[in-house]
Amino acid sequence: MFTITPRQGLVVWVYSLKQSKALRHYGTIIYTSKRMKYVYLYLDQADLTETMAKLKKLRFVKGVSPSQKPFLATEYSGETSLAALEDDEDDDAPTEANHARD
Repeated sequence: MFTITPRQGLVVWVYSLKQSKALRHYGTIIYTSKRMKYVYLYLDQADLTETMAKLKKLRFVKGVSPSQKPFLATEYSGETSLAALEDDEDDDAPTEANHARD
């Protein structure tokens, strides 16, 4: 059957984007920033540490940093968030003092 392999992003800072095609060997290129000179790679989490070590040894690589997205909480429900939402709705309600004309 089909199994999902955990994947993670990797930001590779380079001196020049001329060598960015060489990075296709290490993972799937998702995005290339021409102005800030970085390449965003996507690869398996199991290969992340050894790929980072290989990339740091390359001459045209300035730095390598892993993405933190897999470790961020993506669940936004809970009692505290519902209470805060209800408080915001009460603040938007008009008061009687604003509509009363004497």
